[in-house]
Amino acid sequence: MKHITVLLDEAIKQLNIKDNGIYVDGTLGGAGHSKKILEQLKTGYLYAFDQDEFAIEYARDVLKDFNNFKIIKSNFRHLKNKLNEEGIQKIDGLLLDLGMSSFQIDDDTRGFTYLKDAKLDMRMDQSQSLTAEVIVNTYSKDELAKLFFIYGEEKNGFKIAQKIINQRPLYTTMELVKITDQVNYKDKGHSAKRVFQALRIAVNHELGVLEEVLEQALDMLNPGGRIVVITFHSLEDRIVKHYFKDKSTSQLPKNLPVMIDKNIKLKVITKKPIYPTDEELENNSRSRSAKMRVAERI
Repeated sequence: MKHITVLLDEAIKQLNIKDNGIYVDGTLGGAGHSKKILEQLKTGYLYAFDQDEFAIEYARDVLKDFNNFKIIKSNFRHLKNKLNEEGIQKIDGLLLDLGMSSFQIDDDTRGFTYLKDAKLDMRMDQSQSLTAEVIVNTYSKDELAKLFFIYGEEKNGFKIAQKIINQRPLYTTMELVKITDQVNYKDKGHSAKRVFQALRIAVNHELGVLEEVLEQALDMLNPGGRIVVITFHSLEDRIVKHYFKDKSTSQLPKNLPVMIDKNIKLKVITKKPIYPTDEELENNSRSRSAKMRVAERI
């Protein structure tokens, strides 16, 4: 089971690491980014967040040669509280790689992929009660259709929701795929891609969590500290893009005399997102939808 870290060198370069700084990897995963950060630190320290117990155990082995880090088993939505508990009030950089780890996708028991038969689970935190199975079997037709449309941008969400209502209870990924195949049979890509994306986002509250952590990071970053975010679908990228723009643009009327707008708290480093190189795309097909945006605290 091999995990290939997306935009590894580019992300570390954009963090602009100081060897004595305090950094946070909000999405530890396979620890590829964390290891690269630690290689550049001397007296600095790294805090890495993950809620997946398997990922944490995997990462401990990857990082076994380092001692200047701590893994915090928590969703990064608790960034500020968890770091405050460690006595940390300010940080010099935050990295968020919002893609799933390869071992989450490849694990037949987790239900993240529409390519293998498994329970409809999709939990990143295995201790929580909400699963894809619960959503599929308890949400109303309108709730399911809305979820598929908003989180998956699935144009046939209502038809899929109706078929789910007619055929539930559903327990496995392949049962759900059979339904999407019936509706999206003309699709060039996989019929279930958008529905699975929507369910995963809903199960793990991904979009709301992203908005929360960006606000917390802004409050905690030292001047010159950077937020580096790697996204994998348009909904995440839109949130990051708009947040960076909002916090880097003056809200003052244009006809006022020149003055400092205290509401401007970020400088956008990447006017356009950074994409994987052709070489990376060739070596790692899962990187093809990745986009990276970077902003710096003023």
